[in-house]
Amino acid sequence: MSGEPIKPRGRDAASAQADGALPQAATSTSEDIAAFVAKARALSPHSPGSKGRLIFALDATMSRQPTWDLACALQADMFREAAALGSLDIRLVYYRGFNECRTTGWISDSAKLAALMSKIDCRGGDTQIGKVLSEARREAVASGVRAVVFVGDAMEENVDELCTKAGELGMLKVPVFVFQEGRDAVAEQAFRQIARLTGGAWCRFDPGAAAQLRELLRAAAAYAAGGREALLKLAKTASGAAILIGQMK
Repeated sequence: MSGEPIKPRGRDAASAQADGALPQAATSTSEDIAAFVAKARALSPHSPGSKGRLIFALDATMSRQPTWDLACALQADMFREAAALGSLDIRLVYYRGFNECRTTGWISDSAKLAALMSKIDCRGGDTQIGKVLSEARREAVASGVRAVVFVGDAMEENVDELCTKAGELGMLKVPVFVFQEGRDAVAEQAFRQIARLTGGAWCRFDPGAAAQLRELLRAAAAYAAGGREALLKLAKTASGAAILIGQMK
């Protein structure tokens, strides 16, 4: 099936579709950062009329099964919200098991994304948020990304390394909207920092709160499709959008 995720090839890279593996992330110099910021700006991913691109990243470790099922049911709402504003491409990134982090190609069909997600089962393993951020940075430079949505409940990595990656996304003006399930204090501290450094937002949702997560995902999709103006408009009638806009700088 087109867009079917494949296995990763590198320690710090999510796997891509068959047209090429992602490069391993390396320590960035100031010149490297300046170069990819300049390239990203030249691509003008936020220009009027451009197609919105959103990375939808999910923790698919064993504790996430209930929310994975919920995300499968709600992702169509993201497309519907975006359709009212323009168009939206979504790239699914997920991690699970032992060193397994995968990514799909860009998908503009909600039914296709739902079909892919329905084939994925959650498996025990450690978090791999660093790979998610590395993939987002790579795509921001390669093809333009308006926003990243991450849904998770834990963080088991070096927080300083995650903050470095988040800071690079912030320089590219790619906000990360972090939706945390549960009340893990270590995860919350890291998630808040990732949101702050990227100019995004952190929100907690309660386990099983379908309506709450739906509103948050709709708001993120509105931003990806129509930018801050679209999010401000949605905030007048939707609580999820109001929560996000209240944190974004």
